Amino acid sequence: MKLRFLETGAGTGAFNMGLDEALLESVAAGRSAPVLRLYRWEPAAVTIGYFQSMEAEVDLEACRAAGVDALRRSTGGGAVFHAAEITYSVVAPEGHPLAPADILESYRRVAGGIVEGLALLGVEAAFAPINDITAAGRKVSGNAQTRKLGCLLQHGTLLLDVDPERMFSLLRVPNEKLKGKLIEDVKARVAGLKGLLGREVGYGEAAEALRRGFAASFGRLEGGGGATLEASAPTGPELERAAALAAEKYSSPAWNLKR
Repeated sequence: MKLRFLETGAGTGAFNMGLDEALLESVAAGRSAPVLRLYRWEPAAVTIGYFQSMEAEVDLEACRAAGVDALRRSTGGGAVFHAAEITYSVVAPEGHPLAPADILESYRRVAGGIVEGLALLGVEAAFAPINDITAAGRKVSGNAQTRKLGCLLQHGTLLLDVDPERMFSLLRVPNEKLKGKLIEDVKARVAGLKGLLGREVGYGEAAEALRRGFAASFGRLEGGGGATLEASAPTGPELERAAALAAEKYSSPAWNLKR
């Protein structure tokens, strides 16, 4: 199995979502091989799932005051706070070994790379259907996908650390009196690598572990010893398209506030 591998570093929320969509368009048009991309968020961001209401889920005034991006994803799921984490995206045409028709199986196959990467870091983890990965009984990765233009786009996070107090300062809660309970619940259910390993894990270390984990896991899907990840960078047209999508779609109130 061969994939185009991009490690694009830090980007704004709108650019990160725009580049994921631009890469999906490239794969759909046959201009690109299937893609594995690693990246992070700068500044921090809150994203909501495609079907959610921004005004119901996010305190936009608090986000503006904190310098945190707030935007809608093209994928489903719930609100996510992106800060101390590494994010991946996978794009593959439907029918590819990473994009079988069965949605649960596609989650399982992509998640295998994260589980393998975590093992390289010394963390025993497992896929937890439908779209989570857990370690020591706590969620360490959440994932979401969409299918359009005949392709799968799946992206997800690997938490380096967890800061539920900061997260809930940006999200709306039904009752302020419940906020403390919600924070304690997240601390009990969610873990970052820092908590699991008792040490700081930087973006670079996590990215290398994920790269190796995805290569090993994806390679086994076709019975080989490992997938070939061909180092690449976004093309000029892909960057132009990503910038246009960031400006016209992912930064637009028409998109972000449409529900």
